[in-house]
Amino acid sequence: MEEKEILVFSDKDIKPSEDLIFSKIGDKKILWQKIMKYLSDNYKDASGSWNYYNDGKQWLFKMVQKKKTIFWIAVMDGAFRVTFYFSDNAEPVILASNLPSAVRDGFKKGKHYGKIRAISTKVTKETDAEIIIKLIDIKTKIK
Repeated sequence: MEEKEILVFSDKDIKPSEDLIFSKIGDKKILWQKIMKYLSDNYKDASGSWNYYNDGKQWLFKMVQKKKTIFWIAVMDGAFRVTFYFSDNAEPVILASNLPSAVRDGFKKGKHYGKIRAISTKVTKETDAEIIIKLIDIKTKIK
């Protein structure tokens, strides 16, 4: 049975700062910075913000390009999780991509929320950050 992840930013009155994020994710800071640098270098019109969501009682980081949401980030001790939501029309692109088979299969078999499905990756190592970068490219190119 998979252990439930405990997200660390649940206090509505404490908006996450870079220092606070890095104090929670520890040495995964370099992976966070790699993803954010990739976005700033390749997607000048992308921007992110922290928002508190009452439904989950958590602060989440939302990255957008113009009005399109690219992904969401939730922070836990020692790691962070990046979640993308793709419409069904993304399936052929994702299945034809060079993403790891576990990611492609997970999407294909993933639970539908209306006409969308999620790809969620807990970032703990370099290969996880590389998956996120590939997903950013896919997400920004799909209409």
